[in-house]
Amino acid sequence: MTPPARTLLRLGRGPVLYFLPCRFAADSARGAAVRSGGGRDSRPGGGFIAERGGPPGLRVNERIRAREVRVIDDAGNQLGVMSLFDAMKAARDSGLDVVEISPNAVPPVCKLVDYGKFQYEQSKKAHEAKRHQKSSHIKEVKFRPSTAEHDFQVRKNQIIRFLGEGHKVKAMIFHRGREMAHQDVGRAKMERLLKEVDDHALVEFGPRMEANILLALLAPKKGGAPRVAKPGVSSAAPA
Repeated sequence: MTPPARTLLRLGRGPVLYFLPCRFAADSARGAAVRSGGGRDSRPGGGFIAERGGPPGLRVNERIRAREVRVIDDAGNQLGVMSLFDAMKAARDSGLDVVEISPNAVPPVCKLVDYGKFQYEQSKKAHEAKRHQKSSHIKEVKFRPSTAEHDFQVRKNQIIRFLGEGHKVKAMIFHRGREMAHQDVGRAKMERLLKEVDDHALVEFGPRMEANILLALLAPKKGGAPRVAKPGVSSAAPA
């Protein structure tokens, strides 16, 4: 019988160390190859489905800690409570994985699915939800008690446009110096603004003074008036 190959290692002037290959090392290398491939053991007879990584909180196959689980098949049928060993055997026979979908239940609920397909579907659902979610930001529009009429109209139309795009708007009137002694001027301008955007806005709070700023928070009104056309864009139909 040919003796196993030996690996020689000399550490400085110290003793000579010999390393002999062992079956444990070969098995470890084989297991690492299976895990890195993300698939199943290709040896005859198979073996249980290799572990697969997943998002935090989602356990798959050998990562499931419970000894008994409630199992649902890929068609949504209840298979009842069984040991994790039996659940993994049923999954292997169908070419599927055991995914823990409700870890807080007693016993935990698992589903037999193709994990790769399951991840793809979850990612697609999250993407669709994010795509259809309308982002909302709070826009700020600033006035002064002495804001001229033309500038007032421009800022008012900005507020209407922001509301039409689904944003909330914080309307602010800044007071400086002696303007603080005549806050009624700024308040009258704010009351006029709220009256003119009433068809487009709901007043969430205000008007109220914070330091030297009179402000009001406006939210879009559902079913409000149509958006104001941008300057230079004609809404009339061509002749």
